Amino acid sequence: MVSWIESLVRLMPIQHVATLLGLHWHTVKAIDHRRLKREVTEPDKRRIRRLIMDEFALFKGHRYATVAIDADTQQVLWVGEGRSRAAVRPFFEWLGPETCGQIEAVAMDMNTAMDLEVQHHCPQARVVYDLFHVVAKFGREVIDRVRVDQANQLRHDKPARKVVKRSRWLLLRNRGNLKDEQALKLEELLQANQPLMTVYVLKDQLKELWYAPSEADARQRWQDWLNLAMSSGLAPVQQFARRLKGYVDGIIASAVYRLNTSVLEGMNNKIKVIKRVAYGYRDNDYFFLKIKAAFPGKAR
Repeated sequence: MVSWIESLVRLMPIQHVATLLGLHWHTVKAIDHRRLKREVTEPDKRRIRRLIMDEFALFKGHRYATVAIDADTQQVLWVGEGRSRAAVRPFFEWLGPETCGQIEAVAMDMNTAMDLEVQHHCPQARVVYDLFHVVAKFGREVIDRVRVDQANQLRHDKPARKVVKRSRWLLLRNRGNLKDEQALKLEELLQANQPLMTVYVLKDQLKELWYAPSEADARQRWQDWLNLAMSSGLAPVQQFARRLKGYVDGIIASAVYRLNTSVLEGMNNKIKVIKRVAYGYRDNDYFFLKIKAAFPGKAR
């Protein structure tokens, strides 16, 4: 009976299994919880060299959890509630001094809490900031701000203002992902508005920092980008560039460690599915075990 329940719970939500078999929800959950504790294996810490860390929404109301994976096997190593330094510290304590001492690089977004904990526990490790998060931040803080400012300056030219206000999607998408008609509209917009042209070009050049063939080349690309940003005359660009100075080493590190959090972004989509199916889970320990079971990693 127990083995049958374990098989069913792999395929169906707990509530469905409980209803099908006429059992209490807690009974089915307890059986599955024991199975997960038995089957979710500990990773071989001796082989961990590179990490990827990211966060995902745990519940509505801005409650988050942090997930860490082995960048080489894509095995979920650890999941914990929160995203502060105190929240992620148990992960490094779980790794232990010996494993922390062999970590070479950790990919993450520009999360200061994670960064500081890596520096504290793995001082020799290189932090690698994810391209997607930095460029997305540039989109939110710079492109959107300049677009709104330009729209406000066109308040007396309603047709032109309407075009600028509705251009957000065109400006944030990669040019290669646009259809011919959309690419034409983008080109017309950029030709007609110099500030938008400036931030769009800076966005594309910012991405190139992550594709430098060496650290020396990456540092030169950064200096070139910084000079362009500071000479743009656009306050949002200049403010963003000044803040980015503090993170430049983690951007340049990508020339050596080709790491990013895109793998985890894909995992997060599956975590959302697990969370939906898991509606009614009563504790995070069980939920986090479900996540670990879903990503056991691949052979090296």
